[in-house]
Parts: sequence; structure tokens; C-alpha cells
Amino acid sequence: MKVRSLSRIAAACAALTLAAACGTSSGDGGSDEPGAKGFTPPDVPMLQSLGDGEGEVDVLAWPGYAEDGSTDKSIDWVTPFEKETGCQVNVKYFGTSDEAVNLMKTGDYDVVSASGDASLRLIAAGDVAPVNTDLIPNYADVYDFLKDRDWNSVDGQMYGVPHGYGANLLMWRSDKVSPAPTSWSAVFDENSPYAGNITAYDSPIYIADAALYLMKTQPDLGIKNPYALDQDQLDAAVELLKTQRGQISEYWSNYLKEVQAFTTGDSVIGTTWQVIANVAQDQDVPVDVTLPEEGATGWSDTWMISSESKHPNCAYEWMNHIISPEANDAVAEYFGEAPSNAKACDIATKGFCDSYHAGDEDYASQIWYWTTPIPECLDGRTDVTCTDYGDWTQAWTEIKG
Repeated sequence: MKVRSLSRIAAACAALTLAAACGTSSGDGGSDEPGAKGFTPPDVPMLQSLGDGEGEVDVLAWPGYAEDGSTDKSIDWVTPFEKETGCQVNVKYFGTSDEAVNLMKTGDYDVVSASGDASLRLIAAGDVAPVNTDLIPNYADVYDFLKDRDWNSVDGQMYGVPHGYGANLLMWRSDKVSPAPTSWSAVFDENSPYAGNITAYDSPIYIADAALYLMKTQPDLGIKNPYALDQDQLDAAVELLKTQRGQISEYWSNYLKEVQAFTTGDSVIGTTWQVIANVAQDQDVPVDVTLPEEGATGWSDTWMISSESKHPNCAYEWMNHIISPEANDAVAEYFGEAPSNAKACDIATKGFCDSYHAGDEDYASQIWYWTTPIPECLDGRTDVTCTDYGDWTQAWTEIKG
């Protein structure tokens, strides 16, 4: 990742004062089972063939996902698309997954870069259509471990194309935390020596981090998937997070604030992204990161098409373009995540893909990618009703007090 690119996207995030994430994302990662099960999505037709472009496409995107050179003339993967296809790109950025979900209900946008805490909500509401991947040539080069997953498909039918992904890692100040931590117990243990200097991600989806820790440390709770929690399991995760609340220095959503907290020492350990660690290290802050022994949550963002798309041909052209090696690499390096297209690493800056573990299936298998909690248990249970995202949102309010 180029430092200049990091600075540009960081500035864009700061300017937007994001409430819940600056370009995050998705899913349920540890399972080998294909696609979400247990619910039947609305009957939305899938495009069967491509026709002529309509001349424009309305794109709803995380900041940094649709750059046209206006932020920096050297950062532009939109203009080449417009010249090649004749489809003018109209971009609106959103700051949270909830905002994206609400905006997609208007029917004003053709495509959206959906994170896993939004994608199943969009599918269940009928706001997005199944995607005909045969019409997207570059889909063939997307890593197989990102296809047909709980956050982007239902019963094996894809509802989007994977874009970029990453893990929610554990970061610490190497001059203040010793020995180097290997477990999430460093932030969840009620006797953590770092109490008062712990940071955590500010979102209801962070409940999954606690659930993952409990899944590994308290197997008697029966948690098999950190996004499939019945009421008792959710209560256990909430109790753990309420205990942690007294040890938190601050919750973060804008990553510049986390960098600042680690710079001042107000925070010395907590959840993070690789891009944040890179920014901090570039600013000579002594931090290190690890994927702990319990595994981690993470995101895998998905480009999805509106069920009411007014420009479906240009929308499909956009989805094919944005996961092309050139565009996928450009977005990944600018934003700070692993690309989804294997060929993107062939043209990436030296060392970039290694830094983000791109294509490392063993590494990816340890990540439980953000997935929207729904009443139909994603772990396959049918004898109980699982809690949904609304329950998690209410619980998060209680946790934070």
C-alpha cells in the first residue's frame, strides 16, 4: 500500500465523519457450507442476457470504491470504464451499512457495494436481484473461497460479485504490551492488564467478535456460527461485552481516530484492520498485528444489482469492470484490502498482496466474514429461532449504555 494512497483515503473518510465504518464490509467465514440457508428470498427475476448500454449507471458505494480522478488525478478507474462502455457513472457515497440499505429501498441506484451486515437484508427485502455470473466474464477469476457464501448467496444462487476482503485483526503497541498477544483474551478477559486502554469497533456487528471468542472458549454454549445466535447465546455475548465496556478507552469507527488513540497511548490494544496498522506504522507508531488463535471476524464486500435497476446493462458492465484485474487492484491498493480477483496480484505493487494475505485460503478460512444475523439460523438449526440484526442493534445500545 502506498503511503500517499493511504493518506488520500484517510482524508476522504475523515471528511465524511463516518458513523460506523469507512469502507467495510461482510460475512461468515469459517463454514464450508455454500450460501445462506433457511429462508426463501422474494421471487426477483435475474437478467438472462445483455443488451446495449443505457448510457449511465447509478452507483452507491463506500468512499474510495468509485474514484474518478476528482480526489487525485492519478486515482481513476471510473473514467476508463466510461470511455470503454459509454456508461456515465453517477456516484453517491454512503457512510454506514444502514444508510446503504435505506438508500437502496428508494430504487434510485443500480448497484451497491454491500457489506455482509447489509447484504442479506437487501436480499430478504427483495431490494437486490440474483446475479447471472455467466454475464460477468471476470467472475471466473474471483477466488473460489469468496463465492457462494452465506453473505452473498442463497442456496447456491449468487446475489453479487465479491469485491475485496479483510480480517478484523488484533493490534497492540509493541512498546507497551508484552508478551505479544496471541489470543482475544487480551481484550475480553475481565482481568486484562490493559483495562482502560482497550479499543473496540463501534457497531452492532462487533457482537460477533464476542460470540467468536465464546465459541472457542465456552463450547458448552453451543455456538457454531458467531452470526447465528439464539437468545441465550446472544445474552452470553452481551454479558461479555458489558464486562468489557468498563475496560474500553474508546470505541472507534473512523480509523483515523484509532490511529490517533494508538499514537497518544490512550489505546494500546484492540481490534483493527491491516490498513490501520499500515497507517500507524507509516507514522512511526510502534504497533504490530496478528490474527489470534481463535480466528477473527472480517469483511468481504459484494457488488449487488438493484431489483429495480433502470440501467441493468450498464450495471452488469460496471460489475464486470470493478472486478477486472486492473480496477480490482486499483481499488484494493487505494482503499487497503485484499483484492478478490486472483489476477489483480499479478499487477499489484510488490509486496501488497502478501501484506493483505490475498489468495491465502488457509488464512481466509480463519475469518468469519460479516453476515447479517437473521431469524433463520445460519448454522442450520431449525429447533430454535435465532436473533436478528434488530436484536443486535438493541443489544449494542444496551452494551454502550
